[in-house]
Amino acid sequence: QVQLVESGGGLVESGGSLRLSCAASGFTFSAATMRWYRQAPGKGRELVAVIRDGGITEYTGSVRGRFTISRDNVRSTVHLQMNSLKPEDTAVYYCNTYSGANYRNYWGQGTQVTVSS
Repeated sequence: QVQLVESGGGLVESGGSLRLSCAASGFTFSAATMRWYRQAPGKGRELVAVIRDGGITEYTGSVRGRFTISRDNVRSTVHLQMNSLKPEDTAVYYCNTYSGANYRNYWGQGTQVTVSS
């Protein structure tokens, strides 16, 4: 079955960097669009970055120029490099993919990112 396992979260000072990883299994990773979402306390889940099967990327405006999404199709892993972190980036970050075959969204368990001011 589909599994998404995030890692790499933690506590960092404002201006610092973190690299999140999401190890995927159970589907054809190289053909999948992968997404990173985040959910801050008391807020809804927000789409942060997208990478399509051909490598095209998209970012929400608040992270553009600071975050970089990338993929390793050999290791079935998607990364989110986060630089110049701000306290407002504090959230649980989730890896996501959508299956058009069964119309299902799949989520990882999430990884906590906390940025101190």
